[in-house]
Amino acid sequence: MASVGLLYVGAVLIVNGLMLLGRVDGRAAAPLNFFVGGLQVFTPTYLIVTSGGDPDVVLGASGLYLFGFTYLYVGLNLTRGLDGTGLGWFSAFVAGCAVVYAGLNFGRLDDPAFGVIWLYWAVLWALFFLVLGLKREELTRFTGLVAVVAGVLTCAIPAFLLMTGVWADNVTTWAVLLAVLLLLSLAAFPALRERRTQMHGNVVQEQPAEQPAPAHRRR
Repeated sequence: MASVGLLYVGAVLIVNGLMLLGRVDGRAAAPLNFFVGGLQVFTPTYLIVTSGGDPDVVLGASGLYLFGFTYLYVGLNLTRGLDGTGLGWFSAFVAGCAVVYAGLNFGRLDDPAFGVIWLYWAVLWALFFLVLGLKREELTRFTGLVAVVAGVLTCAIPAFLLMTGVWADNVTTWAVLLAVLLLLSLAAFPALRERRTQMHGNVVQEQPAEQPAPAHRRR
């Protein structure tokens, strides 16, 4: 059941990433955030209630709430025009929890591939914190790219592999492949980091980097 939810988390991450890249209107992205957020709250609740107290099932389901609440929060912000600061600081909490879940997957749960995935989610939610919580708007486009990559590589593809029973037989291979691909996506940061700009009338000009003084003026 969780793998089905993971597929639709991929969809909402792609749409939200495209929104950050300026390709999707915010209000148009809101409904999917509500749909997937509701699913990601119902799913872990069902898994926990039917787990029979199995601690590993409860542990695995508990992390889903982090994302369900994120998407519901996004949907409310988009429809009500709320400031994103609260969501940004909640994202910092999610990023910290994601690091813990990554460690648990590498260790207790013996799933290094999802350990890599949780680390990438930690990076993504840390970017949400920087963009929304600390208003680092120059990171918006890069965050959008990371969200789209996360939707495809950490959600949609693993969901299909889990549902077809292929994932468990090649966990180490997936871990190495994902680590390489996800690190390559982070290497796009310099190209997608928005340059600082300043307004001159109706023209936006890049702020030139400060140049060192000529040698004869450094005395």
